[in-house]
Amino acid sequence: MRFLVPFLVATPIWADTCPEGPDTGDALAALIAEGQAAQTYMVARDALRDMWSLWQAPPDKWSGELLDVGLERMRVADYEGAQKAFDALVEYCPTWAEAWNQRAFVYFRQEDYAASLENIERALEIAPRHIPALSGKGVTLLKLGREDEGYDALRAAVDLHPWLPERGLIPELYGAPR
Repeated sequence: MRFLVPFLVATPIWADTCPEGPDTGDALAALIAEGQAAQTYMVARDALRDMWSLWQAPPDKWSGELLDVGLERMRVADYEGAQKAFDALVEYCPTWAEAWNQRAFVYFRQEDYAASLENIERALEIAPRHIPALSGKGVTLLKLGREDEGYDALRAAVDLHPWLPERGLIPELYGAPR
């Protein structure tokens, strides 16, 4: 019995879904405006970094732990481990856009672009101004050979944050090949 107790303590007992996260709409709008008005890359980069902080703010401790595990597994290219963590995160927290966005990225890294796109679409249903999800959608659509849709998604992301590196993929901005 003494070996079972640590396992029970370490295993969270949770409801069907995680709690709603804080309302970050006003903070995100301010950071988007800051990025759009930025006159230098450094200012824009800082605004995007702060946006990431909003998107990755976990609704509760357990979702934060699952996110951390998934990100750590990604850092060491353990895509199977990352996939398991993000699968659990999406199951536990289906209303958190970042859960879907991170799982989309794992699929993308594994070149499963169709699955990546499905997860990106879900993230964008929840958070339409999730700039990395929008740019990820664009790049994923390009990988799928759906160029017009891909460029449209990239334009939408760049409209929200003009300093995105992915802007270089848009033909009319930098003459990228079509």
